[in-house]
Amino acid sequence: METNRLSSTLTAALNAQMTNEAHNSQIYLAYAAWASEKGYGGIANFLFRHANEERNHMMKFLEYILKRGAKVIITEIPGSGVDPTSVNDCFEKVFKYEVQNTTSIYNIVNMSMAEKDWATWNFLQWFVKEQTEEETMAMDLLDKIKVAGGPDAKDDALFALNNELAKTPDDAILAQDVTVEKP
Repeated sequence: METNRLSSTLTAALNAQMTNEAHNSQIYLAYAAWASEKGYGGIANFLFRHANEERNHMMKFLEYILKRGAKVIITEIPGSGVDPTSVNDCFEKVFKYEVQNTTSIYNIVNMSMAEKDWATWNFLQWFVKEQTEEETMAMDLLDKIKVAGGPDAKDDALFALNNELAKTPDDAILAQDVTVEKP
């Protein structure tokens, strides 16, 4: 008896997104290793945690595909690309990858709506919120490096940023969660 509850197009898109999440994990891992090599232990720790978070996202897609009765297809993960040239470049690349990931998630949301696959649409809502958090986090990082001097940040400013990121929580405060009492 056939138990697959996903269309072939959604199965392909979800598998591609699973690979994309694995790729993003590899990118964060590579950037964390780069930061560690440069002596930015706090930035590295922050990026290592996000590498693990992206891997957890990959696993959510894998589990969902399996639980809907479709086939998981494990494919090669692209390389992480060129190392950042600076902390500023690192955070700019992080933002770029998060925006690309958001676009990919939105495309699958649109597919699920078009196919009236409400289970998949519902599953993806967690990722819609998560990507809002990820983009906010990336923008916050860009703001911090801008205050530190952007591409021209000096060692003392980078030292302070490094120490702050070692303690920074992984979750960003979202606009929809802000109130007058808690801006």
